[in-house]
Amino acid sequence: MALPKLDAPVYNLVLPSTGQEIKYRPFLVKEQKLLMIAQESDDDDQLYNTMSSIVKSCTFDLVDASNAPIFDIEYVFLKLRAKSVGETAKLKVLCPDDEETYGIVEVKLDEVDVQMTEDHTNIVQLSDQIKMVMKYPQLKVMKLIPSTVTGIEQVFAILKYCIHEVHDGDKIYNRVDVGEKDIEDFIESFSTSQLESVINFFNTMPKLRHSIVVTNPKTKVKSDLVLEGLQSFLE
Repeated sequence: MALPKLDAPVYNLVLPSTGQEIKYRPFLVKEQKLLMIAQESDDDDQLYNTMSSIVKSCTFDLVDASNAPIFDIEYVFLKLRAKSVGETAKLKVLCPDDEETYGIVEVKLDEVDVQMTEDHTNIVQLSDQIKMVMKYPQLKVMKLIPSTVTGIEQVFAILKYCIHEVHDGDKIYNRVDVGEKDIEDFIESFSTSQLESVINFFNTMPKLRHSIVVTNPKTKVKSDLVLEGLQSFLE
């Protein structure tokens, strides 16, 4: 005789990038097991694939995890984690006053939102004539970047996938029509100030952001901090 099937609760959330309301369910024990295995493997590709599969399944195939902006995926995953494991996370954070002591803060995950700075724009003006229209990094792009690539090298690696169009006056170059060598040569021709404009796009784009106050257990000094990105909210 077959055992009865258990019904998972269903919740609603709004995708930050589109404002679309979708339904989702918590991840199941079998999915949590796969996630734990992926996290323990230290294999970024396996972790990305597992996260992608879980997000797609738990949103009833409404979110294409590979093609959605990375901040959508992080937001959805944090919602899944809150409903699946617990809505409060105890986080260990470095105290800014001495930069050596760690404090423990409790964060209500349902209060964490995707935010962007007021001056953010997806237009990067390179000169009076030339500008780039940007799109946001996607999970499938992040999978292509080796974990050993960091700093400016990482910015260049991600940038070539995030350029949507290049405008030169009235002339528009679509990224899909531009070869890899041409786009790499274009990026490497940036001046220092132009590169700073690109970095500003990534620094100010929508991200999981949440303000906290941490108390240094040694000095008792209270400091304000802003946590950013999914990894900051995982215990």
